Amino acid sequence: MPETVIVNSTPIIALSAIDKLDLLKKIYGTVIIPSAVKEEIAAKEKSKAQNNLEISSEWIQTKEIKNAAQKQTFKTQLHEGEVEVMILGQELNADLLIIDDYLAREYAKYLGFKIIGTAGILLLAKSKGFIHEIKPLIDKLIINGIYVSNRLYSEIIKIADE
Repeated sequence: MPETVIVNSTPIIALSAIDKLDLLKKIYGTVIIPSAVKEEIAAKEKSKAQNNLEISSEWIQTKEIKNAAQKQTFKTQLHEGEVEVMILGQELNADLLIIDDYLAREYAKYLGFKIIGTAGILLLAKSKGFIHEIKPLIDKLIINGIYVSNRLYSEIIKIADE
């Protein structure tokens, strides 16, 4: 049975910025985004992420959360997309959430979810042979305005053995 994987907007934006959104398809087959994530990405008209979302609709499925009232129980510091990722994760009994934001990741861990972020996706893709180098991709993320802390950068390069 395939894994149920739910993705937040930042990993989609980041992977789109480096032309590697297809790694999600290669690794997981189909992934799910909640409606709020689709709306967050659509808010930046003509962006790479919006364009990629449109052309990837056969493997990136959008789902509505059933319990919208549950949004009120989440911390206000979280974005709507992050909250919906977690609610949808609960509703679908997700195997994995793909989230980059630190606070959202901590909250998801507290709820018992398995989590991976963009850097983890790149490391996994390298281990599976879908990409051969991570450092140029991390550098490209930074050039495209995606924040990567110095600590995370060093950690990724070390794990990737580059």
